[in-house]
Amino acid sequence: MTTTLPRTDALATVRGRRARSSRGGAVGAFLLRRVIRLFWSVVALVTVVFLMVRMIPGDPVRNALGTNATAAIVEARRESLGLNDPLWQQYLSFWKGLLTGNLGDSFSLNLPVTTILEQRLPATLELAFLSLATVLVVSIPLGIVIAALTRGGRRPGLDVAYTSVSGLVAVIPEFVIGVALVYVFAVQTTLLPVAGREGANSYVLPVLALSIGLIAGVSRIVRVEALTVFSQDYIRTARAKRMSRRRLYLNHALPNLVTPALTVGGLVLGSLVAGTVLVETIFSWPGLGLTIVDAVRSKDFPLAQGIVLVYGLIVLVANLLIDFVLVCLDPRSTLKDA
Repeated sequence: MTTTLPRTDALATVRGRRARSSRGGAVGAFLLRRVIRLFWSVVALVTVVFLMVRMIPGDPVRNALGTNATAAIVEARRESLGLNDPLWQQYLSFWKGLLTGNLGDSFSLNLPVTTILEQRLPATLELAFLSLATVLVVSIPLGIVIAALTRGGRRPGLDVAYTSVSGLVAVIPEFVIGVALVYVFAVQTTLLPVAGREGANSYVLPVLALSIGLIAGVSRIVRVEALTVFSQDYIRTARAKRMSRRRLYLNHALPNLVTPALTVGGLVLGSLVAGTVLVETIFSWPGLGLTIVDAVRSKDFPLAQGIVLVYGLIVLVANLLIDFVLVCLDPRSTLKDA
């Protein structure tokens, strides 16, 4: 004996399937737009890097060979490196090298650029992602706690103190914080190592230099978002039901703060990648930041453009991954992008 669903139930089932199919199509279209945008962003990045590096004043070949090299030797070296070719031809050669995994050889180190990247990139990634994890782990709870303590105009003194201090710290450049940390923890007290990448202690000062200002800035954003969430009807209803604070914040408030936190995380990663250049120089960190400073000083075209390209690709790919995570957590974000 077969049973037949009532007409209303059958219509609801069909509409539900259509809605899920529509959401799946919207998600697919969203991700496709993001991939296309990534492609054109990479094209723009490669073009800007190629032109920017060639705007560095001076002769890289003369700088690499030294002042004692004869004009004939310098000219022969320029010819062998293709630097006498027209700019458009150098640009096409650059693209060809990218597509084949050949970024050329470093003028100053006489090593393939890919080899140098393989040696130095892990140190930079460790520093950037440890700093990102520190920022998110500290700033999100801090912002939520401050919002919970100051909601509804409560504790105005804490509100003013937090806003003033966090606003001041957020605008201090990373290198200033780095120098201050070196002076306090490495010069005055000698508690922590000031240079190199040896042992867990060597990570503390560079990570703090990169994280402190961003923790202040991100926690302010999280606080504003948390205050908005706390003013919602469902939070007031949960509070009226005498729900414990732990359940209220973890089960109801925190999930609604994940999306803005991840969005800010993508922006934070870009700041961290840029900040590593100065921080690595201060702490003699053997990563790409210190290497690119030396490459620009020595006018090492292949090495400088390879490092800048890697920095840009890290930010672009990270933002694509964050978009993917966001659309999986909240498919409604595809509608906002439409």
